[in-house]
Amino acid sequence: MAEVIRIAEPPADTVSQALPQNVEAEAALLGALMIDNRLVEDVQLKLKPDHFFEPLHGRIYEAILRMTDANRVANPVTLRPIFDGDDAMKQVGGPAYLAQLTGSGAAVIGARDFAAQIYDLALLRALIGVGRDLVEGALDTSEEIAPLQQIEKAETQLYKVAEEGGSAGKAKSFAEATKDALEMAERALNSGGHLSGFTTGLDALNSKIGGLHKSDLIIVAGRPGMGKSALGTNMAFAAARRFMSDAEAGIEPEKSAGAAAVLFSLEMSADQLATRILSEQSGITSENLRTGRISQHEFRDLARAAAELQSLPLYIDDTPGLTIAALRTRARRLKRQKNIGVIVVDYLQLLQGTGRNGSENRVQEISEISRGLKQLAKELDVPVIGLSQLSRAVEQREDKRPQLSDLRESGSIEQDADIVLFIYREDYYLKATEVEMPTPEEASSNLDKVGKYEEWKAKYDQAAGRAEVIVAKQRHGSTGIVRVRFDGRTTKFSDAADDDYLPQMRD
Repeated sequence: MAEVIRIAEPPADTVSQALPQNVEAEAALLGALMIDNRLVEDVQLKLKPDHFFEPLHGRIYEAILRMTDANRVANPVTLRPIFDGDDAMKQVGGPAYLAQLTGSGAAVIGARDFAAQIYDLALLRALIGVGRDLVEGALDTSEEIAPLQQIEKAETQLYKVAEEGGSAGKAKSFAEATKDALEMAERALNSGGHLSGFTTGLDALNSKIGGLHKSDLIIVAGRPGMGKSALGTNMAFAAARRFMSDAEAGIEPEKSAGAAAVLFSLEMSADQLATRILSEQSGITSENLRTGRISQHEFRDLARAAAELQSLPLYIDDTPGLTIAALRTRARRLKRQKNIGVIVVDYLQLLQGTGRNGSENRVQEISEISRGLKQLAKELDVPVIGLSQLSRAVEQREDKRPQLSDLRESGSIEQDADIVLFIYREDYYLKATEVEMPTPEEASSNLDKVGKYEEWKAKYDQAAGRAEVIVAKQRHGSTGIVRVRFDGRTTKFSDAADDDYLPQMRD
């Protein structure tokens, strides 16, 4: 049976309910704070002036905070000059009202309970405000209204209310912090001594950065054609596959070196990404998959690879033109519904800021986007991998290896990132300067051309299939170069097999 959508009745204007509030509790708390200023330390981290229902009470509370922060005594006498000209104070009897608030010394005992109730009631009022905005927006049927944007806006507002009601801002004891550190060290020990986060799928890179760590923003940058989308896809796939294999082995999810992953692909469609992943796993080139130039044996390999990946916890969102706010809303929803543990964004220059005229100041817009991705990583406690383009300055240098200054359009990307990885493939640039192979006639008469070709061929053969992942910034460790292999046919990065490709350290 088709699901019936219930149309909400418009609220009756004649029905009006009082907002949740307790002015008496507010008055009692303010009196307690003026009697014993030490109580301010217990409530000021969570309770803000705008949490008070009565605006005058909010201003009194704010004045108490300012005075105690300045190491001055806050009582009815010292606060009186601040409120001599306050119109709202005059309506309740003038500054003498401050002395009335301290009339009951018993309020000191219940100060923390009063603060908790004031805070909870403020959350309820915020929730009512979100509901009212949602109803008013849903009743507006003008052409400019976009229902899906209203839903995303409501989700964002609800998340803010929920986030404020959480334990954000609470200081951890050293015991709690060391417990988290020991759990991370235990995971690294169990993985063989090099993986404390989620796997990247590359052992050499895991050894260098310790894997993908929660709350980190990892920027993977490169010029077009270097393979940054391929590396981002490889990382998401490796984390999801490791999570699936660990679950099959009976390993608890919180101890797994993998995680469910989501790819926000603003450049490629979901089916293109799926084709790329199937190409990597089956060894059949993407081009042959698209054109159908495969044998029956290859098709069986393809079907087997597809069957193995049916339950892979990897999700793809290929919605074009996402704003950073919409992406964060979708990521929170996936975290709640699918328990996503790794987020990949391909790529951040295709995201849009929240401002209407963001294109007029692209630097500020990119700053907002990179800051938003870092905040998302901390909010959801997951690693966020943001792919980024590099400026053309790379092409102007003799040494094409990227530098931090090449990050396109904003230095804030470098500032916000916990790890910056650059991809460099020498064979890409050598291919662009390919020397034409001399004909037999030229080979016998033009030794100079033969020499140039052989020199180019030797360099290209040496570089073919090799790539460098340059760790240009890492908050948790040293920088350096990790040498890996890259299969251009299947766009797959893999660990290098010989000793020449061990991680290289540099200062």
